[in-house]
Amino acid sequence: MSKDEDKINHSKRLLKDENAIKKQTKIAKSHGIPIENAHGFAKHHVMDCGQPGCIVCGNRRKVWGEKTVQEQKFDKQYQADQRVDPDESND
Repeated sequence: MSKDEDKINHSKRLLKDENAIKKQTKIAKSHGIPIENAHGFAKHHVMDCGQPGCIVCGNRRKVWGEKTVQEQKFDKQYQADQRVDPDESND
């Protein structure tokens, strides 16, 4: 009852997961990290410890109280938009 397109999409999805696992396993082996469950690398990166407060892995807003790059860009653009040219204000 399934269509050929569904079968192709399913096989692509499985291949994508397998490739991600192989890539993360290769990274783990090169850094000497023990591999307990290789399938766990499908959605979790090897070099990410998963601790939110980690200096390497954590969000800079949570760790140091800094703004993210996206927030910095927004603030810079917002400040540039707020500046008013004196010649335009005397209309």
